[in-house]
Amino acid sequence: MKATLKITSMLVLLLCAAISVQAQKFGYISSNAILAEMPEVKQADAQLEALQKQLQKKGQTMVEQFQQDYVAVQQKMERGELSPKQQEEEGKKLEAKQAELQKFEQDMMTQVQTKRSDLMNPILEKVNKAIQEVATEGGYQYIFDEGVLLYKDASLDVTALVRTKLGISDEN
Repeated sequence: MKATLKITSMLVLLLCAAISVQAQKFGYISSNAILAEMPEVKQADAQLEALQKQLQKKGQTMVEQFQQDYVAVQQKMERGELSPKQQEEEGKKLEAKQAELQKFEQDMMTQVQTKRSDLMNPILEKVNKAIQEVATEGGYQYIFDEGVLLYKDASLDVTALVRTKLGISDEN
């Protein structure tokens, strides 16, 4: 009975050792390099830049108008053309315009972030799909992004395979 138990224990240990010794295949990519080379990212960047310029131009126009209104109120006050009640009313109008400017600035940032997400999410999904296909085809259990590795063996770099899967030439 003890011999059977010893043999069974030995077999279980050998099986566990064999499973843990089984080679796992790892790889890594440089997602920043891949994204920098993708024409879709360049197009998205151009669209984001155009949107930012458009919104900044509108914001600049609003700021200039606010400054003109402020100067006009200041001049009227200096010339004594405004009663105290009118000064208070004009001050409230200017405060409202200033609040409107601040809200526009916040809305502008939100619009740009939303547009960035809308443009980049399909691109990131495409890259992730290519990574998954390379991993499946190459038998990789894990693929890491280069930015978080403390050590890497250059032979495990699968960036070129993902580039090929995405149709990006190595010449870019």
